[in-house]
Amino acid sequence: MIGKMNFSLEVGPHTDLDTLPPVKDVYITMLPGGDYKETSEKADALVKKGFNPVPHFPARSINDEAQLKDYISRCKDVGTKQALVIGGSRDPIGKFDSSIQILETGFFDGIKIGIAGHPEGSQDMSDTKLEKAMVDKKPYADYIVTQWLLDSQTIVDFISKQSVPVHVGITGPMKITSLIKFANIVGAKNSINFLKSNFSKALDLLKPKDPNELIGKVKEFTDNFHIYTFGGLKETNKWLKENGYV
Repeated sequence: MIGKMNFSLEVGPHTDLDTLPPVKDVYITMLPGGDYKETSEKADALVKKGFNPVPHFPARSINDEAQLKDYISRCKDVGTKQALVIGGSRDPIGKFDSSIQILETGFFDGIKIGIAGHPEGSQDMSDTKLEKAMVDKKPYADYIVTQWLLDSQTIVDFISKQSVPVHVGITGPMKITSLIKFANIVGAKNSINFLKSNFSKALDLLKPKDPNELIGKVKEFTDNFHIYTFGGLKETNKWLKENGYV
């Protein structure tokens, strides 16, 4: 039975925390070239403000076991209880080239683990490889966070195949032109087609689109939604409050 909806969102290591809406779970990105120490420091700041930080652990951006151990220790030491373990969108800088490798180290013991789900496929690997990776990672996962998408049927089909809870990736309110730009970056094929077929009028393209319709279509299958704000934290905050979500 689906209960109250839970929203989480994503920030960068330099996001001003005073601008955050009152959601509990706040994910912290570690982008290619980023420093894991900054991400763990942000986790510390979030704990102090009463949030539940969920740092990203991108395997391909981590050098080796020693660095992974240090990163996890720093996060645990400041009170982190949850992590999102992903492959990351870059060439490996060290010995890890997939999330399963860092999960198999056993270093995440005692931490709630989220893994990435790609209902529309991934630019980084074939569907067959993606399927295999999912099977390999499942035993370690407490839940799945999907890439953001707009096609509700794709999401519902994906959720029906999973054995752990799915947190559906959505965007905050955003202009269609921006959505198309970001969809191209992540290779969200179905969502690009959805946008192009549903918003043909120039007027539509200029109006911000919010995720209410999508939430309405999938909320009977999940009560967890993960917001990718793409820097639009103010608009996301306003939207969450106006709709009574927080």
